[in-house]
Amino acid sequence: MAIQKSFTGIHIRNQSIRIDFMYKGIRYRHTLPLEPNKANIKYACQLRSAAIHALRTGKFNEKELFPHSRPKSQTLNAELQNLSLHYLSLKSVDITPETQARYKTALNECIKVLGIKKNIELLRPTDIQNLRVKLVSQHSVSTVNHYLTILNGFLKWCEDNQYNQGLSKYCKRFTSQSKEPDPLSLEELNQILFKGCLNLIDRASITLAVYTGLRPGELCGLAFEDVNQDQNTITIRRSITQSGTFKIPKTKKERTIFLLPPAQEAIKILMGYALDLPSQNAQVWFNRHQYREDHIHLLLSPKNLSKKTDIHFFYSPNAWNQKWSAIINRANVRYRPPYQTRHTYACWNLTARGNLAFIANQMGHADYSMLIKVYGRWMDSESSNEIELIWRNIQKPECPIFTTSDLQN
Repeated sequence: MAIQKSFTGIHIRNQSIRIDFMYKGIRYRHTLPLEPNKANIKYACQLRSAAIHALRTGKFNEKELFPHSRPKSQTLNAELQNLSLHYLSLKSVDITPETQARYKTALNECIKVLGIKKNIELLRPTDIQNLRVKLVSQHSVSTVNHYLTILNGFLKWCEDNQYNQGLSKYCKRFTSQSKEPDPLSLEELNQILFKGCLNLIDRASITLAVYTGLRPGELCGLAFEDVNQDQNTITIRRSITQSGTFKIPKTKKERTIFLLPPAQEAIKILMGYALDLPSQNAQVWFNRHQYREDHIHLLLSPKNLSKKTDIHFFYSPNAWNQKWSAIINRANVRYRPPYQTRHTYACWNLTARGNLAFIANQMGHADYSMLIKVYGRWMDSESSNEIELIWRNIQKPECPIFTTSDLQN
């Protein structure tokens, strides 16, 4: 859209002319079906002035001044709070209730700073810049970046619906230093298993977490029915969210994990306890509107360790976090979040020179670029010996060897 600098509020839109002006916080936009030549642009400018004058004198008749145009900005109250509620109601169709709650929290925090009654037309780049300053003084960088991402989507929606223009680009995320993985050592793991864990079920559960690299939600959602017949592999079919909802895995597809020997032993122990409890029906959601019904015996269940009858049959990630914290405290091991069991699996595999593509597939990554980005330090830890390893493999009978004379010929 080109703007005619010599005429304020007049825009060329394809083969038509748009008139744009504001009065008492309300934006008026009207498209004239006129060829954008010099005479018609001048006429549009005069019409704009006449419309503003009519508004000021109380004689504004929209149908008479703009018979071929339909106003857009007055169809919805353009206050930030009202627009954000409308945006969330439309967005909710495509996201889960849990995600919707996060969107709502982020937008409410931003709009509270910008002004809930402020008209979107009065919003300026400096308002967004001031918002960034205030947010980062009150929250962590990762939280602020999440808020700005949600606000960016909201402002782009406002732009698409012509409530404002060009503000979303000011929602610049802050540069943040990602936290490096903090894996357990083998000594720490032994302390956790034999000093922190008070029963065989907890010991098997943490062993399984460390030796499979499952996300906490995937670990909590693993069932007897997901263990394959050979008991050497498991299939990840579901995860549990913080709010206790079953959903499909993060990658939107199932994956098979080959079990290391400690994980195989842990699975056998947990399978025995899982069958002591009745099976449960779990609604596993694909999206907000579709789900499947799984009839399962979960491998990790609070009911195995509690005499209470009103307790949940599954651990949410929050509940698992509380159990993990208690075990870590008893073991007298430096605290890490339970997600570090996943990092431990990755770091141990990489230090052992596991195949990158295989490890990435086991962990549910789309490719191994995430491994290089997050775990690069562990991949480099043995780099001084890599050339010797490569040379030993090249000298194997099945590898072609070119001698100096071959190269000279």
